[in-house]
Amino acid sequence: MLYGRDAERSVIGGLLEDARAGTSGVLVVRGEPGIGKTALLDSFAVHDDMLVLRGVGIESEAELPFGGLHLLLRPVLAEQLRGLPEPQRQALEGAFGLAMGVRADRMMVGLAVLTLLSELAEDAPVLCLIDDAQWLDRPSAEALLFAARRLGAEGVAMVFAVRDGEAPFPTPGLTELRLEGLSGDAAAALVDAREGDLASEVRRRVLTEAAGNPLALIELPTALATSTPGPALPLTNRLRLAFHAQAGGLPEASRTLLLVAAADDTGDLGLLLRAAESMGAGIEDLPAVEKTGLLRVDGPQVTFRHPLVRAAVYQGTPLDRRLRAHRALADALVDADQADRRAWHLASAATGPDADIAAELERTASLAAGRKGYAASAAAYERAAQLAATAEVRTRLLTLAAETALESGALARAQALAERVTDPVARRGLVRVRATAAAGQGFLRQAHALQLAEATRLAESDPVGAVEVMMDALHTTWFAGEHDLATVTANRLETLRPPAGDPAWSVLRLQCWLTALALGRSTERLPGLAEVFAQAAALRAHEARDVLMICGIGLMGGLDTEAETLASDVAAAARTAGRVGVLPSALYYAAISQTFLGRYRDAATSAAEALGIAEATGQPHWVSHAQGVLAYLSAIEGDEGRCRDLARQALTDPGTGARPAGLHRARWALGLLDLGHGRVREALDHLSVLYHGPARHQLPAERSLPDLIEAAVRLGEADLATGALDRLTDLAHRVPAPSIEALLHRCRALLDPRDDTFALALRLHDRDSRPFEHARTRLLYGEWLRRDRRKSEARTHLAAALETFDVIGARAWADRAQTELEATGVATAPRRGPGVLSLLTPQELHIVTLAADGMSNKDIAAQLFISPRTVGHHLYRAYPKLGVASRHELPDAMAAHR
Repeated sequence: MLYGRDAERSVIGGLLEDARAGTSGVLVVRGEPGIGKTALLDSFAVHDDMLVLRGVGIESEAELPFGGLHLLLRPVLAEQLRGLPEPQRQALEGAFGLAMGVRADRMMVGLAVLTLLSELAEDAPVLCLIDDAQWLDRPSAEALLFAARRLGAEGVAMVFAVRDGEAPFPTPGLTELRLEGLSGDAAAALVDAREGDLASEVRRRVLTEAAGNPLALIELPTALATSTPGPALPLTNRLRLAFHAQAGGLPEASRTLLLVAAADDTGDLGLLLRAAESMGAGIEDLPAVEKTGLLRVDGPQVTFRHPLVRAAVYQGTPLDRRLRAHRALADALVDADQADRRAWHLASAATGPDADIAAELERTASLAAGRKGYAASAAAYERAAQLAATAEVRTRLLTLAAETALESGALARAQALAERVTDPVARRGLVRVRATAAAGQGFLRQAHALQLAEATRLAESDPVGAVEVMMDALHTTWFAGEHDLATVTANRLETLRPPAGDPAWSVLRLQCWLTALALGRSTERLPGLAEVFAQAAALRAHEARDVLMICGIGLMGGLDTEAETLASDVAAAARTAGRVGVLPSALYYAAISQTFLGRYRDAATSAAEALGIAEATGQPHWVSHAQGVLAYLSAIEGDEGRCRDLARQALTDPGTGARPAGLHRARWALGLLDLGHGRVREALDHLSVLYHGPARHQLPAERSLPDLIEAAVRLGEADLATGALDRLTDLAHRVPAPSIEALLHRCRALLDPRDDTFALALRLHDRDSRPFEHARTRLLYGEWLRRDRRKSEARTHLAAALETFDVIGARAWADRAQTELEATGVATAPRRGPGVLSLLTPQELHIVTLAADGMSNKDIAAQLFISPRTVGHHLYRAYPKLGVASRHELPDAMAAHR
């Protein structure tokens, strides 16, 4: 019976009711050791109308990839695995070691989990209870959290229980429930129910010292009844002492059984008995342990009453006996599928270098990496290095540990491992690890120094390799936005000379383009960007990170369409290969390309998906970038609340010490928002930060120049407007695109209003389908014509601007156009709405578009990393908005509303 947990049970009960109604939900229950998390989960473990899956994080298996996930899904795996889409089935089989050689992205495993749970929920609601989640191996935690964040309309409830003060289990954005101590009445009721005959003084001490902790209320009576007052100890230590005292009263053979169970903690009764036999204990010694309640036997499984029991037994046993227990367990693990656990027990039993055990751990590490268990792989390589018999092997294993730690995203750990490599040759091989780890933690100058030094070292012996290293240096330079870093990078590029005719020349020329842009240098003497762009993209096609940087260079050169195609191709390839981690960056570049092309709905869809996946995969750099794009799109719409909220998030320090990645686009968004609402001074303040700041060579600063010029002109700041016009003129010279030229002539007309200048800008807009900027030029021309008392001509342009703003949903700009139109004497007319597609959320629009193209719900789900049932849910919400009743009507409806 649970005491004092009615409110908490009500919360979880509501989650279950939602699941029964077809709505999924996730809850994270947090609290200190012994506070009752397990008991709370236990109270929901049996339901006649729900499928209940139970999982648990096991501390001793925290380095075994996907062990926790396998434990959760094992009861349904054999039946459900066959029904998964092929890439997802292969990913899950590879994760669980059922198929070798499958290297799907670990987030594809998360999608497989989502699909599997969704399929299970077709028959009955599903409840997943995951206890001690802080001890889940990292791949299992990532896969489960990926699935949890993407649950929607499946009828799945997922509850994680997490202990405070242990390994971190970050769950930003998920609903949390904190368990506190029991109330005084509930605590007293629990003690009296368990220990009704306690002496009054002992009862008082129990209630005082337990502070409402249920485990303490249960365990302290025995300890306090036989102890004398001593120094105050933390509650957890008091409980461990209580458990240790109970274990200490057992016969030696029974204590041996407890120790072996504590050394492994997998719950395998057969393994426990086989290992304990070599230490002089057997099944006949088990009843004494069961009688204490410290260990429970349920069929072939044994479990500790509480994780603190295991800690008390293990930590309270002398080292030599712990080592014997691990050796016994290793000897008992003889099956091929137990090799990983055997290797770890052998390592735990080792007291010095051992080449054989190191080799076993290296094999384990390699297999873990093949299953995308990079954190587990890094741990195994690191322990193997500690056991290596020679310095050469130790160096090689530390190198592998550093590289796999980087793959796992553990940047500080990767850097620390790399720094432990002392061999000069091996350290040079770790430059990329050290630099990437430094950059990822915000230490851009440190990263750049490493990259430049490596390029310098390779310049003579391997100039092609040096060009490749310079791609990393350019990444760092670009995002740092520091003039001196760009200068030294440019100087180094000038010294690189790949062999004549080598394809690396195209990459080098593109790099020279980028440094010229960063330094504001002329690009006249550089080869044509479009040709070099295509050549470099083809050469670096195997490296998605480089391809996407090439997209960025193309955007700087006005190759918006080419960049959008390239980024979309990278995204499509990442979906096919299951490389979910690449998607946020590819979708970001697709989104900004689509924004510049005036395809705002497509951009919103891409950016929203980028944001969701970046959050799910823990990539704060791309989270901030996506938030910046969405803030800008909200500014176009004039949605003040959403724009400011997204901009605030994009401007927030991610906690790495680095500047937020979406900082500059968020500034632009705020400037455009204020400009659209007529707050010109506030707009100029935001835009001036970009204009004068260190990132003035980057896209947001360059493409926001027309906005800054408009604000400066309206405030009478002619010098600022003129200087910005000069910079825009340089941009238009470098980017001879109609869209940029149109903006240049619009800005010239603002400084020197003339009909022919406005007319030229409008003719250039006619050659380029970017409706928002076209309408803004018409609005500015109409405003000038009205002030020049040419109302009839003004009405034509203002009416056209109003219609376009309404169609694309730019409400603030439409209001401004209507005000100007009414000032010409036109009566208020009915406004045209933005169309039914604007009623759809970005995800609904994406799903509807794919469904209209003939894709099934399962195919859409696989592409968007959601469940098929969520796809169906979004379609049924979209149908009435589009005025259709079924799927086959979508193609015509979409064509009519485009």
